[in-house]
Parts: sequence; structure tokens; C-alpha cells
Amino acid sequence: MPATGKRKPDPRRRAGRPPGDDGDLRAQLLDAATAHYARVGIEATSLRAIAAEAGVTPAMLHYYFGDKPRLTLALVEERLLPALAPLRARLEQAGGDPAALVDAFVRGIGELVAQHPWLPPLWVREVLCEGGALREVLFHQALPDLPRLLARRFAAARDAGRLDPDLDPRLLVVSLVGLTMFPAAGAPIWRQVLDADDIDAGVLLRHTLALLERGLGTPRPGGTS
Repeated sequence: MPATGKRKPDPRRRAGRPPGDDGDLRAQLLDAATAHYARVGIEATSLRAIAAEAGVTPAMLHYYFGDKPRLTLALVEERLLPALAPLRARLEQAGGDPAALVDAFVRGIGELVAQHPWLPPLWVREVLCEGGALREVLFHQALPDLPRLLARRFAAARDAGRLDPDLDPRLLVVSLVGLTMFPAAGAPIWRQVLDADDIDAGVLLRHTLALLERGLGTPRPGGTS
């Protein structure tokens, strides 16, 4: 039968969905859910609260996502995993030089936070906190084996004499996370406590790299620097 040029109906479209702007509205709803999850946590968030934040009815969320578990799955697949993918690629390309790995990690986290400011608070609530809804996702989907990969590369560098022998490669990975994600997540607190509104992302990046590359620049007690 010759083609008529008409589009076949989309079997995924349900009656009652607004025509024409499905993709934009769905993305806006997912953005609202992501922001709400980061602010109050996944467990404490209801579809009604997300709908209110997005300015739609709860029925609209049901049209696009069905229920809360499927909405959370969409957050993982369409927001979290794509956000983390560039960081993984950057680190895999950094090779085994410890300085290059540190630089790639710090800059990668900086770009990640700048592009996705919801990530640090969501990470604290749903990964660090016991019972967080995204802890297993982080281990098995978001960054599988990446911490171990970094630790192995740092260990190889230490064995080759390119890294301070007092550094534990595994704790170096922990330190990198602590010096990047925690300052981002705690920014509202330390900016207020330290009267530090003048510290922007660029200042924080330079500070972190200087601390990791050169330390405090002071001699050890009873020894040399």
C-alpha cells in the first residue's frame, strides 16, 4: 500500500495528554521532581507535592510517569546517569598519572555541580544517608567500579614512586570526594558561617587543586616540608 505521508498514531500516547508539547512538559515535570527530591528527599516527596511545584495536577504526572517508582526510575535514567557519564569518560581518559587523575576528578566534579546543582544535596540525602534510595543505583549503575579504578591507578603510581608512599590509594579517592562534593553540598552553610559569598566556583576550584597539588606548604613537625 503506498505511503500516505500521515504519521502513525503513537501507541504510547494516552487519551487526555496535551498534544504537541509532550516532550517539553515531561522534561519540566522531571525537572520539578528532581528539584523536590534534592530539597526534601525521595521518601518524603509525594506526587502531589511535585505537581504543585510544577503547577500541574497530580493526574498529569500519572499520565507521563505512572507512579512514583517509575518517576524515580526516570530520574535515574534521564537525569542522574547522563549527568555522571562525562565524569566517567574524563577519568577514563586521564590515564595513570596521579596529577592528571586528580585534576580530571576535581574539574569534572566542578563542571558536574555547575551544570546540575541538584546533584550534591541529592547525593547527601539519597546516597550518604542510611536507607538512601539511590545508594545501590550509585554502586551498580551510576559509577560501577570507578572508585576501584581510581584506587588501582593511584596504587600503581605509588608503586612506581610517583605518589607519596604515605598516601593510601583508597583513602585518596575518599579525600577527593570529600574535597569536592562536600563543599558543594555544604555551600549554603559555610558561605553563611564564614561570610564567604565572594567564593565562587572558580575560586573553589583553584583552592581545591592548590590544596591537593601543593598541600599547606609548611614543614612537618620535626622534619622538612
